[in-house]
Amino acid sequence: MASSADGIRSPYDRIGGMPVLRRITDRFYDLMETDPAYAGLRAMHAPDLAPMRASLPQFLAGWTGGPREWWDANPGKCMVSLHAPLGVTRETARQWAEAMRRAFADADAADADVAGALADVLDTMATGMARR
Repeated sequence: MASSADGIRSPYDRIGGMPVLRRITDRFYDLMETDPAYAGLRAMHAPDLAPMRASLPQFLAGWTGGPREWWDANPGKCMVSLHAPLGVTRETARQWAEAMRRAFADADAADADVAGALADVLDTMATGMARR
C-alpha cells in the first residue's frame, strides 16, 4: 500500500485498491442488469457493458488517489460532459446513486467509513448531472 510522505493513505489504499474497485464495478453493473429498480438506468446504456466494466474501476482508481491510467488516457475529460448526451434525469441519477451505494456496501471494502464517504460524494455527483 502506498502512502504519502506524511504517512496518510489515500482513499484508494484505505478501501483495498483495485480488487475492491473491481468488485464495486461488477456489483454495480450486475445490479443495473438484473434489478428492475434500475431499468431506466440500464436503458440509457449500450447493450454491451463490458467496456464500461473495464473503464469504471480505472476511473475510480484515479479519482480515489490510486493509479491514474484512465485519467492519463482521457486528458481533459469530465464526467459531467461525458454524460451530458445521455440526458440524465433526476430519476436515472437516483437509480445510479442507489445502485452505486449498494455496490459500495456489498464490496467488503477494507475501510467501510471511507467507502461510505466515497458513495456519498458519487451520489452528489450523479445528482448534479440531472437535467430534469
